Amino acid sequence: MLTKGSLNILTDLSVINSLAALMPKPRYRRRKEDRPQEITAAAFEAFAEKGYAATPVEEVARRAGVSKGLLYLYFKTKEELFKAVIRSVVIRRVDALVDIVDHTELSSEAFLRGPMLDFMKQIPGSPVSVVIRLLLAEGKRHPELVDFYWENVVGKGLAAISRFIDRGVARGEFRPNAVSEQPHLFLAPMMLSMIWKILFSKRSLDTDRLMETQVDMIIAYIKA
Repeated sequence: MLTKGSLNILTDLSVINSLAALMPKPRYRRRKEDRPQEITAAAFEAFAEKGYAATPVEEVARRAGVSKGLLYLYFKTKEELFKAVIRSVVIRRVDALVDIVDHTELSSEAFLRGPMLDFMKQIPGSPVSVVIRLLLAEGKRHPELVDFYWENVVGKGLAAISRFIDRGVARGEFRPNAVSEQPHLFLAPMMLSMIWKILFSKRSLDTDRLMETQVDMIIAYIKA
C-alpha cells in the first residue's frame, strides 16, 4: 500500500528521471573500439618526445588514460606497440600510394610529376620523419623493428616503383633502363631530406626543389 511518503518519493524520482532525460548527453564517449588507436596515438607522442627505449609502457598508458593492464590486452609487448605506430603513421600512407601506383590511369610521366612527387614532398615534414628518427637512433638495438619496417614499408614501396617503371617500358613510355632495378633513386631525396632535418636543422635545404630535380633527372634518363 502506498503512503503519502512513498508517493512523494515516487514523484521526486519521476522528476529526477525527467530532468536527466532532458540533460545534454556527453559530447564524447570513449568507445572500446577506439582504445587501440588512442593508445597508439599516445605511444607515438611519447616515443617522439622521449625515444623508444626511454619510454616505459606505464607512460604510454598514462597518456592514453588507461591502466597498464588494459594496454597489455591490446598490445602484448612494447615492440607490438611500436609496430602499431608504424602501421598508423607510415604503412597506411604507403598502402595508399601503392594502390594508386597499381591503378592509376595517368600517363607514367604525369603520375611521376603529380601523385608521386606530391607524396615525396609530404614525407619529410610528416610524422613519418619521426619514425625514421627513432629507427635511426635505436634500430641497431632493435633489429626486429627495422626488419618490420623494411618488409611493410620500404620493400613494399620499392617493389611498387619497380612495377610502375616496368609497366611504363611495356607501354612504350619509358625506354629500357636500370631504374626498375634501382627504385631507391626515388627514395634517396626523401631520406636525405629527413636526415638533413635531423642533423642540420639550422641549415636550410629546399627539399621540394631537391625532389623536383631528382624526378626531372629520372624522367630525362628513362623517357622514350
